[in-house]
Amino acid sequence: MSTSLSTSGYTSGRPPIADAGPQALCAREPRVPAERLVAEMVPPPRFDSVRFDTYDPDPTQPSQSEAVSVLSGFAAGLGGAHASGAGKKRWFSKKPAAPTGPRGVYLDGGYGVGKTHLLASLWHATPAEPALKAFGTFVELTNLVGALGFQQTVQTLGGHRLLCIDEFELDDPGDTVLVSSLLSRLVEQGVALAATSNTLPGKLGEGRFAAADFLREIQGLSAHFRPLRIDGQDYRHRGLPEAPAPFSDEQVTKAAYATEGASLDDFPGLLEHLARVHPSRYGALTDGLTAVCLTDVGPVPDQSTALRLVVLADRLYDREIPVLASGVPFDKLFSEDMLNGGYRKKYFRAISRLTALARDAKPLVSQ
Repeated sequence: MSTSLSTSGYTSGRPPIADAGPQALCAREPRVPAERLVAEMVPPPRFDSVRFDTYDPDPTQPSQSEAVSVLSGFAAGLGGAHASGAGKKRWFSKKPAAPTGPRGVYLDGGYGVGKTHLLASLWHATPAEPALKAFGTFVELTNLVGALGFQQTVQTLGGHRLLCIDEFELDDPGDTVLVSSLLSRLVEQGVALAATSNTLPGKLGEGRFAAADFLREIQGLSAHFRPLRIDGQDYRHRGLPEAPAPFSDEQVTKAAYATEGASLDDFPGLLEHLARVHPSRYGALTDGLTAVCLTDVGPVPDQSTALRLVVLADRLYDREIPVLASGVPFDKLFSEDMLNGGYRKKYFRAISRLTALARDAKPLVSQ
């Protein structure tokens, strides 16, 4: 399904030809139809081919092998009838059978221990056609509700066998109430749930504003999940070299012009542009790109801007788009206050993912 793009340089919906030089993210203003949001609720391209047997557990972390075993059994248990497990009797019921016990698993662990790999593997292993399984980040789920409306989202997802939610993090009380209500309705209809997060369900919201509001809502949500702890270090730094140092503006610009399908933007301008584009469109913002080249990368000025950058980093990582940059290293993007605050896990995840993409981009610079 296509996404229309309007830019200051073109309006046909197609990016400029390669001879015109690199594209600019700042010139893109994607419009994403609601049906695309639904169709794209599948594991992102980076996780197309992952399976339980391609997960590489750290031998020093038994919880990782245990997670594979538990999730494999969970997937097998979703075969047959609807997720309520009521068998043929479920088909003749006027109302969905109430599920007994938690009908979901909750993968808790630090960034980079392979939670998304395992969640995508669960999606692939669940014996149901793709139209009966949904996979998306927490942000994408809330965006879907915004696009379709609450009732239509319940109707759209209510017939699914499984809903996988990646990076389940509640950032404001409004989203807390929204997702709590949505998941409760879906559980009533027999939908099984699986989610990843860096925090246990009962501890979401700690270190953030309005913590009492978070905890009040989340206590009910916690009952829907069996927490599954996954310990370990960030696999992206296991035995890998340090992230490459930033390049010069000249090197980044030269590489952008030499790389077909690359974009080129100055970092401060990109941050301003992200404020004008809804985060639900950040994936479409990167459509067709082979690399993102950024000059003058510097510390992010405030938390709202930082959280938008986190979403963009996630979309770039999902799509395996290398990021070549000049300026400060990616581990200097966020202030100490940010890295010690309530959103610290999001910021560390962004640093980890951007670092991996910076490694991927290193070959773009000719030696």
